[in-house]
Amino acid sequence: MSRYFTEDHEWIEFDGDAATVGITDYAQGQLGDIVFVELPAAGTQLTKGKDAAVVESVKAASDVYSPVSGEVTEANPALEEDPALVNTAPEGDGWFFRATISDASELDGLMTEAKYKEFVAGL
Repeated sequence: MSRYFTEDHEWIEFDGDAATVGITDYAQGQLGDIVFVELPAAGTQLTKGKDAAVVESVKAASDVYSPVSGEVTEANPALEEDPALVNTAPEGDGWFFRATISDASELDGLMTEAKYKEFVAGL
């Protein structure tokens, strides 16, 4: 599996045309305590760079953008019960949704983990 990152602090991990998407540890740290997550339903069509989900914290609400185009296959049911998983495991159990990628070439513009760490260090 390969993992890539966006400048908007989403991560995407993919295996073939199946992908899992969430927000980075940096993003959850900036948001603070997560109190609510609105996730896309299975079957939702995603467009790269467009709204895919919403995360609300005690500080603010923020859109989560889709790193690629595709179709949602599953939302993370654990986040409905425990949105704080985004704080405790943002790049693990706190994933937001899974999707089928419709255009793998869209992954080309994303950052590797090393590039993302450089990007965050410059913020």
